[in-house]
Amino acid sequence: MKEDIKETRLDNGLVVLTDKMAGVRSATLGFFYRVGSRNEPDELNGITHFIEHCVFKGSKKRSAMEIAIEQDRLGGNLDAFTTHEETGFVIKVIDDRLDHAFDLLSDMLTDPRFDDADCENEQRVIIEEMKMNDDSPEELLTDIFHREFFHGHQLGMAITGTPETVRTFDHTRTSDYHMQAFTPENLVIAAAGNVDHDELVAKVRSSGISRPRSTTKGLGANESQLKRELQAAIPAAPIFIERREDLEQAHLIVAAPMVHARDPRRYAADLLSNVLGGGTSSRLWQKIREDRGLAYSVGASVGMYLDTGFFTVSAATSPDQTDEVLDIVVEELGQVAKDGVTADELDLMKEQTRASVLLALEDSAGRAGSLAQSEMVHGRQITIEESLANLAAVTADDIQTLARECFQTDELAFVALGDLDGLNVDRDRLTI
Repeated sequence: MKEDIKETRLDNGLVVLTDKMAGVRSATLGFFYRVGSRNEPDELNGITHFIEHCVFKGSKKRSAMEIAIEQDRLGGNLDAFTTHEETGFVIKVIDDRLDHAFDLLSDMLTDPRFDDADCENEQRVIIEEMKMNDDSPEELLTDIFHREFFHGHQLGMAITGTPETVRTFDHTRTSDYHMQAFTPENLVIAAAGNVDHDELVAKVRSSGISRPRSTTKGLGANESQLKRELQAAIPAAPIFIERREDLEQAHLIVAAPMVHARDPRRYAADLLSNVLGGGTSSRLWQKIREDRGLAYSVGASVGMYLDTGFFTVSAATSPDQTDEVLDIVVEELGQVAKDGVTADELDLMKEQTRASVLLALEDSAGRAGSLAQSEMVHGRQITIEESLANLAAVTADDIQTLARECFQTDELAFVALGDLDGLNVDRDRLTI
């Protein structure tokens, strides 16, 4: 499906992107902000996520119930999320409702009320969300991994914050930070589907969302709250085991530093993770699940930020089988660093990745998200043709070189959660 991408850059820094798709009646509209939890000072840890929640509690024009009713009337497909580096609000509607969707999102995000009573209520909701995550081993292990792997850095802080920080988010503190962070120069508006670029740009220009560049000048000390210049992230190499006797399984992560999101080797990194644990034919799936029956699920993936990245292998197994699973993982990392990947493996993973990329083109939500990601990470649009060409150009030598650089190191990390009193992991076991 051919891309028909257009862009407009306003004087206030706001970027409008569209990808018109022929033959569809859907339209996805997204407001994506270049701000996430790593932009927060320690004392405001979690405030970006808090704002993501609170904009649904009412604006100067709409009550929380009116927002909910309008959301349902439009189809109910309004999603919001916060990550370490971005915050997004995405709605998918029938094309003739796009104007209404824009009015709703722009109102919520430009003029939220942040009423003190609503803030107090949402504090309780988010603290319950934290408890829910603590009751989910996979979610809890992910938080522990980030905390230990990026120890002392904003990337290691929980996106939701802590109960102590969240309880301080009143009207004044929340609205001040919203004014600093959720500004036009931090905003990318992306739409895909049956959309008209010029009409969307006109809508943006006539709305409150297109106010001049940051109006936060003069806030004095408050101006320093938003960390616009990101602190460099240096991954650690932790060995950390949190013992939980109430869990039936042990959940584990083996990790290594990896390339960042702007590195040309990111295509090789994706293929490397797919060979090791990206599907049912991958090495770790076959050896750990199919050959030995040690786990129901096992996988490998890469996480990439603007300035750093990580490779992880994750699995869940019985506590008494954790040693065996760990040894297989380390052995396979060493094997791919020593001997590389076969031509058949490389061809298979290229075909798998190519299919995934092309199939995603059929979904307007995926295409809107792709527009925003390209802009926020690379400052330009990377076409499907360019991505597929870069993917096809990856060689087996590229993958082996990357594996040697990342795996043949004394910086492998191990993090585990479960009833693991007898588990002994030292640096020698993690050295390839």
